[in-house]
Amino acid sequence: MLEFLKAVLFGIVEGITEWLPISSTGHMILLDQFVKLEASAEFLEMFLVVIQLGAILAVVLIFWKKLFPFKKYKGKVMIKKDTFIMWCKIAVACVPAAAVGILFDEKLNELFYNYQTVAVSLIVFGVLFIVIENRNKNIKPKITRIKDITLQTAVMIGIFQLIAAVFPGTSRSGATIIGALMIGVSRTVAAEFTFFLAVPVMFGASILKIAGFGFNFTGEEMMVLLTGMSVAFIVSVIVIKFLMGYIKKHDFKVFGWYRIVLGVIVLAYFIFTKNSVV
Repeated sequence: MLEFLKAVLFGIVEGITEWLPISSTGHMILLDQFVKLEASAEFLEMFLVVIQLGAILAVVLIFWKKLFPFKKYKGKVMIKKDTFIMWCKIAVACVPAAAVGILFDEKLNELFYNYQTVAVSLIVFGVLFIVIENRNKNIKPKITRIKDITLQTAVMIGIFQLIAAVFPGTSRSGATIIGALMIGVSRTVAAEFTFFLAVPVMFGASILKIAGFGFNFTGEEMMVLLTGMSVAFIVSVIVIKFLMGYIKKHDFKVFGWYRIVLGVIVLAYFIFTKNSVV
C-alpha cells in the first residue's frame, strides 16, 4: 500500500510539472530524495518516463477535436486539411530532439543528468522567461493561430525543444514556449503547440523505455505504474485547463521566478547534503 501511495505522489508531481514550464525533471529529482520507490533502478528509470503516458492522454482528451485529423462528410471519412498540415509541422518540430534522443540518450544522461545541470537550467530559463516577457510587454504577437505557424517556425521551436532534450531541468514545455515567444507566437498558441508536440515526443520516449525494460513486469510493478499514470492523467487535465485560462490574463513571469527559486533550492540542498556527508 505504501508503494501505491508513493506512486500517487509521483503522479501528482508529474501531472503538475509536465505542463507548467517549471521542469518536471527538477521536481522529480527532489522528490526522489525524499520519497523513494522500493524498486530496481531499471524499473524506476522506466517508471519516471512512462508515467508521462497518463499526461499525454490528458492532452488528447482536451484537444481531441484539434488533434484528430479525420471527419465524416456525407458518409465518407475525409482528412481535415488544417489538422493534417498541423501534424506535418509537429513532425518536423520533433525531428531534432528525436534524432538526438535516439542516438545519444544514454550519453547525455551520463553527462548532464545531475543536480548542477538541472539547477543551472532552472535558473537560466527562469531568467529568460522574465526577460522575454518584459521585452514582449508592448509587442503584439505575429502568430495568433496554430495554422499560422510555418514550417520554418516549427523547426525553430523544435530546436528549442532540443535544448530541453540535452539539458535536464530546462523543461520541455518551458524551452518550447520560450522559443515560440521569442519568434512572435502568442502565449496561447505557444502553449497549445507545446502540448501537441508532447504527444509524439512523450509517446515515443515511453515506448523506447518500455522496450528497453522489457515486458516482464511483476504484478506490483504493473499496478504501481498504472497508478502513477492514472493520477498523472487526472492531475494533467486540471493543470492544462488551469494554464490555458491563466495565460489569457497573465504572463509567464511567475513561472520564471518560481524556477529561479527552485534552482537555488536544488543547488543549496545538494551542496549542503554533500558537505554534511563529508
